Order: sequence, then structure tokens, then C-alpha cells
Amino acid sequence: MSAPGREAEDEAKPRTQPQTSTGQVLVPEPPDPDEGPPMRSHSLHHAQQDRADNVVLRAENENLKNENFRLQAAIQNVVCPNCGGPAILGEMSFDEQQLRIENARLKDELERLSCIASRYSGRQMQPLGPAPPILLPSLDLDMGIYSRHFKEPPVVSCNDIIPVPQISDQPSPFSGMLILDQDKPLVLELAITAANHLVRMCRTNGPLWIRRDGRTTEVLDLEEHEKTFSWPMDLKQQNGEVRTEASRDSAMVIMNSITLVDAFLDADKWMGLFPSVVSKATTVQVLSPGVAGHGNGCLHLLHAELQFLSPLVPAREAHFFRYLQHNSEEGTWIIVDFPVDGFVDGLQTSLPWYRRRTSGCVIQDMPNGYSKVMWVEHAEVEDKPVHQIFDQFVSTGVAFGATRWVSTLQRQCERLASLMARSIADLGVIPSPEARKNMMKLSQRMMRTFCASVHASGMQSWTALSESSDDTIRVTTRKNTEPGQPNGVILTAVSTTWLPFSHQQVFELLTDEQRRSQLDVLSSGNSLHEVAHIANGSHPRNCVSLLRVNAASNSSHSVELLLQESSTHPSGGSIVVYATIDVDAVQVAMSGEDPSYIPLLPTGFVISPAAPPNAVISSSNGSPSTIGCLLTIGMQVLASAVPSAKLNLSSVTAINNHLRNTVQQISAVLGGGAAAEPAAMAPEL
Repeated sequence: MSAPGREAEDEAKPRTQPQTSTGQVLVPEPPDPDEGPPMRSHSLHHAQQDRADNVVLRAENENLKNENFRLQAAIQNVVCPNCGGPAILGEMSFDEQQLRIENARLKDELERLSCIASRYSGRQMQPLGPAPPILLPSLDLDMGIYSRHFKEPPVVSCNDIIPVPQISDQPSPFSGMLILDQDKPLVLELAITAANHLVRMCRTNGPLWIRRDGRTTEVLDLEEHEKTFSWPMDLKQQNGEVRTEASRDSAMVIMNSITLVDAFLDADKWMGLFPSVVSKATTVQVLSPGVAGHGNGCLHLLHAELQFLSPLVPAREAHFFRYLQHNSEEGTWIIVDFPVDGFVDGLQTSLPWYRRRTSGCVIQDMPNGYSKVMWVEHAEVEDKPVHQIFDQFVSTGVAFGATRWVSTLQRQCERLASLMARSIADLGVIPSPEARKNMMKLSQRMMRTFCASVHASGMQSWTALSESSDDTIRVTTRKNTEPGQPNGVILTAVSTTWLPFSHQQVFELLTDEQRRSQLDVLSSGNSLHEVAHIANGSHPRNCVSLLRVNAASNSSHSVELLLQESSTHPSGGSIVVYATIDVDAVQVAMSGEDPSYIPLLPTGFVISPAAPPNAVISSSNGSPSTIGCLLTIGMQVLASAVPSAKLNLSSVTAINNHLRNTVQQISAVLGGGAAAEPAAMAPEL
């Protein structure tokens, strides 16, 4: 029977009362029989036609994709008719060039539509698998530096706003420590109390807070705090000496409040926002998801490990609650952490005992996508001795204080804004916005690798090379078989020295390739020349650079490159990290291929503003008056390409001498003296 016949037969069947009501809602007026077939039949026919068209279009799209992949594979095998080598783009046909352009356009469109779809569906859209790699022209490392001004928007996916670090497969130490349902209302009451305390601490000035000499950081008056604030729960008393650290600072950051809040509620994004501070983070339990759409009222149980970039400063590990509260009248978001005492037992860890008291930030939206962040950092920690060079730096609360948090946040937001920027004037050999983004991601991985390699985690054992209490050099080894770093035995050595120079002076020396060539121990007598420059901050030396070693040589067969990222903040200190990388690896990274297997073994400098280790502490504000800096140098070398090999003592001796010579030469150059002669041959870095 034909479709119209079936429909007529259906129309003749009696309808139930619900069907009649539904029909009255959907079809208020019956169709005129003189005007042709019923509207329902027409709509059904139209929907069937749409489905048939979609099937045909999907099939055609699949054929086009397969044809595109086949042509890309053919492009890889194109050879130059004159020399027999791989053909560059200029030697390819016009049709092949158009295919490249169209493929890039389709990829951009797919990324854009995926972002839109995920925004409305609430699910992260899975991108298509990577297309076969496209052969790009050889990287031009000509000495001439020219400007690249990208007007078209870079290709940025939904997850690029906040970088997500690699997730460890290690199980959470709190996998069995969950809050029972009957305890959740009490935790929520504590969360509201903590949020109120945090807002009052942010808005109250003296006598609760005491300002340090000429700094934005303020320290908490503990007696005044005890009189003003009372915690409803009894806090577990810790055996032994306990030190309280509490500070406050504020900053304007180039990120809107919604994006910031999203990062604080996702443990992985939180790590990405504070890569030099948060080494591990896990959401153990979601006690309350909050209001759908913006998370107001959400309550999480978290576990985190906080680090300082030196093996001489123990990491801090704790579990705590995190609560989000939105004040729509004031346009502020309150993110507060508070202790879990009374609900979760303490950690069994080799690290010093640590309790996170009421800490967090109040975020307020400002014009032009900025946010004002007021930060309070309040903690109790076991007062164990640390190396004398860090004693004051740690005991006065600077190492893990509010200034370090807000300065890191400010710099990371600048970096992310640069990644998202639509029009950036870069210098050098970066050929496209896509290549720019890929180089920034590769540098981001280099920075994370360096941070993970030099801090005092509870899982890593460090050895002193001397019995002297003044010696700060610590070494460790690890066997690596994972991609991303060279296979074999990796030797890491770290030292810290106090210098009577500001951190800006040391930073300027290390990031100036002309002056850096004065440091024979770092340049090995070779000159450095910047062939690519990606700005990622307001300071001109906040950037990702590609440096050519021995640039005076024009030989294309012996090109050595350094990938370097440098970052500085007026009160938060500076960091410079670099790693050797070959031309082929740079080509892979720029082309958009997976760069995770590119081996990077970074060396770096962490420069922190600090008073001399034995400076007199002012009783009025709890801080020393004389400022210099603590220079921490972390170096890594591949001691053996065989993972099962034993460490050679000569490698340890060489890297030890290399560290000492580096400090001596930096001090000599900044002090105006002659650079010291190296005591031993520098290892290959």
C-alpha cells in the first residue's frame, strides 16, 4: 500500500483522549482537503528526504576525506625532478597547493564547530584522528630576522585555554577516604563559614595585616587573627613544633572570572595554571556539584602536593576541601580551601606535616576581560630545619606565600592570552599561527619537565656530594624509558647560591645572548643568535625563543638549536629554561605532528628575590630589609644511553664542576670582574 493510503487508513482509526488532546495541540486547525495532501504527510516526507540527503552527504564526506588523505600521502613521496630529493612547496603543482590550503581551512572550521557543539551539548567533542603528516619546506635558519605579523586567528582548541598536564597513572592516596553522606551537611556549613572568613580577611586591613617593606605582600598578625576569627571544629593538635605562615597579596590578571573559576574547579587545569607551584593535584570526591551552569555552591575534596623548585626545600602535601561561592550582587567569586580535620585521617608521608588553613582568593571581573584577584595564603607546617641558605626564605613564609601564587597566576594568564591572541607580531622563522602555537606547547612541556626534575618530591631521593653544611649541590639519577626525554640514565644536579644582585640583573644577563656568550661555561665559546622570538608577556624578555648556537657558521650540516623560555615578574622572581633541540624536531613541532616523543633534557635557572641568609629580621614587619636573590641552577645530562648502566663517577664530577663554574662566572660578570676559568670540561648539556 502506498504511503498516502497508509496515512488515510491511520486517519480513519479512532483516537484515544490523550491522542486527541495531543493532536489538538500539535495541529490546531485541520488542513483544507482542497489544498493537497495533509501537512503531516508533507513534513514526514520532508524529514525522510533530509535523512536520505544526510546519508548521501556523509558518504560523500567520507570519500572526500579518504581522497584527501590519499593525496597527502602522495605529496610526501613527491621528489624533485632535478636532484631526486623531497620537493618543497614551490615545486609542487598548483592543485596540490590548493589542497593544502583547503585542508587547513577545513581543519580550522572543524575546530570551530567542535567548540560550538561542545558548548551547547555539554560534552567535549572528540576531534578527528590526525591526518597523515604533510611535508613542509625546510626550516630557514637564515641569520636575517624578519617580522611575521599574523592577522588570521590561530587554531586553538577548547582545551588550549588552560594547559592540562600529563596525568599520572599512580592511584590517589585518598581513593578510600570519602566523606559520608551524613557528614556532608556539616562540611557545607564549614564551607560557608570559611568563605565568610576569607572575604573578611581580604577586606580587613590593619591591625589584622602588616605590610612588609615596600612590597605588596602583607603578613597576618596571628594574635589579632585569633581574637577575630574562631573555627567551629576542633583542629587536631600536632606533636612537635608547628609554624604558622599567613600572607596576603593582590594582582590584576588578564583572564575573565569564568575561565579562572573553571580552572580552580578542575584539578588538572589547576596544575596547568600553577605549573611551578602545584606538582600534583587530584579531585578525590565531589561532595556537591553546585548549581548547574556556573558551579556556585560546589564543594570538592582535594589532594595536592605543593613544590618549590629546589631539592633543599621539602614539598608540602595535604588534603583539603575547596568551596566555590558566587556573589551576584557584587560580581565576585570566592574560592576557599579549608582543612579536613575531623573528617579525614592524616596522610602517611615522608614530607613534613602540613595543614592548609582558610586560604584562597576573591575574584572580581574587571573591564576588558581582566580580573582582580585578592589572595590569602594561610597554613600550618611542621617546623623542621631546612638548609641554612633557605632558612629565612622558608620560615618567613616567602617560599609558599601569597605573592608567589599571584605572580605565577599573573604570568600564566599573560602566557595564555598570548596563545589565544589573534594578531601577534613575532620575529624569526615561525611560519604560521599553527606553528607558533605548537612551539609554545613544546616549550610548555619543557618547563613542566624541568619543574618536575628539580623539586624535592617524596618519591625522589637526593644525595649531597659533600659533608659540608654549606654545600648546596644535590644530585639524583633516574632511569628513563618513556618518550619525551632521552632513554638511559639521566643525572640531575641542582645547586643554590645567594647573590648580592637583584633577580632582574641576573635575569637580564641570562637572557641576553650577547652577554651570555661571556659565560664560557654556558656558551662553550660559541656565539648565540635568536632566530625565532614568540612574545608571551608584557616584559620584552617574557618569551619563547629559538637560539642558534655558533651562528657564525653557515654549515647546514652542523646546526645546533636551543629552545628557551624565559619569564620574569617584579615581585615573583624569574626563571629561564632551555634545552637543545635539532632542526628536524623543530620542523616536526611546527608542522603540527605529535611532538610528545621529541626528547628534551632541560637545564634551567630559578631566580628568587631574597635577603642574605643571615640578614637581621625587622621586628616591625617580620622581614629582612636587604634584598639580593637566590639563584638555583638545575642541570640534567644523559650519563648513559643504556637504562641498565651504572653511573660513572666522572659524570658526577663533571656536572659538579660545571655548576660551580657557572655560579662563579655569573658572579664575576655581574660584579664587573673577569670570568673564572672553568675547572673541568663542561658535560654535554
